[in-house]
Amino acid sequence: MGKRLTQIATRTGDDGTTGLGDNTRVPKDSRRVQAMGDVDELNSHIGLLLCEDVPADVRSLLVEIQHQLFNLGGELSIPGFELLKPEAVLALDQALAAHNEQLPRLQEFILPAGNRAAAQAHVCRTVARRAERSVVALGAAEAVRETPRHYLNRLSDLMFVLARVCNRMNGGDDVYWKSEKLQRSSDESSA
Repeated sequence: MGKRLTQIATRTGDDGTTGLGDNTRVPKDSRRVQAMGDVDELNSHIGLLLCEDVPADVRSLLVEIQHQLFNLGGELSIPGFELLKPEAVLALDQALAAHNEQLPRLQEFILPAGNRAAAQAHVCRTVARRAERSVVALGAAEAVRETPRHYLNRLSDLMFVLARVCNRMNGGDDVYWKSEKLQRSSDESSA
């Protein structure tokens, strides 16, 4: 992997370019840099979620995810390099199945709300979807392995499930969407 940062303010980006891990320079608005930035933002939002009170197993899962997202960012920063392994996707699949099994089946849509941890998990979910879109856009222009795309897709699903897990801490529940049309129909039928 490329060299580690020893100096933060290098001024080399003042011209609107940034250095990749293979020492090439690309415009800061390139698809690759956009994907790297979205993955970095996702990792930061997960860091914020870790400031909340979450179950111990969720906490250790999120810390592992942060490490894997760092691997993903490193992979994106070096075209043709592989850091994120397919086993990381399998680990998300297993976590998704285990946490989802503990939840009641959804009958209605839920809002991205609830307690602070759940709301932040929903923010992570939406940022994961954006990161996934960025990786897909990059893959349309350059060669990108499928593992990063799979990882982000599973991660957004997992964050939805973890939001539901967090809402159930201390006896809480999901916040259900109430459609105006559904509410009117329900009111009319009870009249």
